Amino acid sequence: MNRFTFDFVENQVRRKTFGVLTTIDSKGRPHSTGVIYAIGPPNKTFALYIIAGENYVKVRNIKRNPNVSLVVTFPHYWVRFAPASYVMFRGKGEVLPSDDVDGIWAMSRTRIGRMNLQTDAEEISQDFVYIRVNPEPIVFCYGLGYSLMELRGNHTGAGYKVTIPEDRY
Repeated sequence: MNRFTFDFVENQVRRKTFGVLTTIDSKGRPHSTGVIYAIGPPNKTFALYIIAGENYVKVRNIKRNPNVSLVVTFPHYWVRFAPASYVMFRGKGEVLPSDDVDGIWAMSRTRIGRMNLQTDAEEISQDFVYIRVNPEPIVFCYGLGYSLMELRGNHTGAGYKVTIPEDRY
């Protein structure tokens, strides 16, 4: 039995706002970019939301090929030489209009999300859209919840998976 649950992982990921989104370009190569993300309402299907310009590469890539991954890292700020923990979601990206209710709700929950919502589309010369990441039920984790001493003693054993509950998938 895994000592960590999806609820634990979700709680940790909700505390963060930065991740690395990987999409697939027109030549089938991975394209990774840093993004500000937010998580949708807890009483709905689990999904992650990213706000982006409608002509950004990541948006064009998702329209061609919806396969994505989103990695959220948890660096050790005081012990720089220790490897960062992470959570990786694999799934399908979906492009939604800027008036998507769940996207607006998610972004409005964090300070940086609210700042993104207030950015004038004219400043970037294009309209906004939301990318909703609909993850697969298995979430891959490394080191999250482990102490530095546990990692030191067995860093190769710190990888684990959690499953999104059926009522949230």
